[in-house]
Amino acid sequence: MKVVILCGGFGTRLAEETDRIPKPMVRIGKMPILWHIMKIYDHYGFKEFYLTLGYKGEIIKEFFLNYHLLSDDLVINTKSGEVVKYSSFSEDWNVHLIDTGLNTMTGGRIKHLEKFLKDETFMLTYGDGVSNIDLNELLKFHHSHGKLATITAVKPRTRFGELECVSSRVKSFSEKPQIQEKRINGGFFVLEPDVLDYLEGNETIWEGTPLKRLVKDGELMAYQHDGFWQCMDNVRELRYLQELWESNKAPWKKWKE
Repeated sequence: MKVVILCGGFGTRLAEETDRIPKPMVRIGKMPILWHIMKIYDHYGFKEFYLTLGYKGEIIKEFFLNYHLLSDDLVINTKSGEVVKYSSFSEDWNVHLIDTGLNTMTGGRIKHLEKFLKDETFMLTYGDGVSNIDLNELLKFHHSHGKLATITAVKPRTRFGELECVSSRVKSFSEKPQIQEKRINGGFFVLEPDVLDYLEGNETIWEGTPLKRLVKDGELMAYQHDGFWQCMDNVRELRYLQELWESNKAPWKKWKE
């Protein structure tokens, strides 16, 4: 099954990093968050990726062009230039790097891939969020309802500490609680090809008119994920993900080194 990852945005709220590189290339540990996302899909057997490139897309291209050199052990003969691999740690992925325009909106980027996606169910996610979601269960849910689109609904962590007070007395304090009721779009979509008919030109925002029309038509279902989910929208969230990874407590990691 094909997996589309939106990689073309400017990432302005993380300008400290994205002035130099595109947001999906910001590193968690030694590898970009894009790699972490792809590893989540790879764990469930999804290995065919379509990356919608835009802002600084050449950096993503360079990363994958050199990926086997960066991830493998090598012996290099400096006279002949011969390169021999000692061992290979590279993943068995097919990565389609598609330029979808610098200023194209999210829906427009998906529309650019129409010729690749028109024949079968496909998955879609953003290039800046990780989760311990069970993608097989997500796909099973999608097939069970027969609608055109499935969105993953998550409970986000609050950005500030939460206080529970009774008569001005603090009863409890949670530094990083989860919102217990309202859910938000966590990405990790499963979509049928007919969803492409809801998209128009480069100005189409996926999260705008297309999703609203799918709701109106009764074609959007929500898979409720209560486990870990975290986007990387700002420096604070980046640091949080880095801390989880460096302390070996990253909930999204399902693979062995």
